[in-house]
Amino acid sequence: MERFSVLKMLLINTQNFFIALCFTIFSVMVTTEKSENKEFLEKSIHHLEATGFEEIKADIDGYATPKSYVRKGTDFKITPDIVALKNGRKYYFEISLKSSKPRLLKTKWLFLDTLSRMNSNRFRIITTKGHYKFTDNMLEDINLTNKEPIRI
Repeated sequence: MERFSVLKMLLINTQNFFIALCFTIFSVMVTTEKSENKEFLEKSIHHLEATGFEEIKADIDGYATPKSYVRKGTDFKITPDIVALKNGRKYYFEISLKSSKPRLLKTKWLFLDTLSRMNSNRFRIITTKGHYKFTDNMLEDINLTNKEPIRI
């Protein structure tokens, strides 16, 4: 019985280390990709403003920064690309562009989808020409096929 407990503790510690490592890599990756895709983020914000969204928050100059969610026990933060209000309902938007680390992006999308459903909010994906297939495959992989990406 004691041997089982030691193995269980080792497994839990290994899982926690792996999760912390993935979150650290994810945090660096998302920051890098955001700086590379700033133009598309701005284009997406202008599209949302034109379609009636208000109080837009985004992690770029000129806009308030959206609330970040921190995982307990780690310093990993998940920050939505864009948060906006429309008709009194909060919407979380994620920019979907081809990524070298799709697994970490899937984790972020699943978290934001779950968060939005818990609080009766909405979660949407924004993509553009050349990234449709990547986005559709990602949504299919994480069983979010009910999400229809906004194509700009």
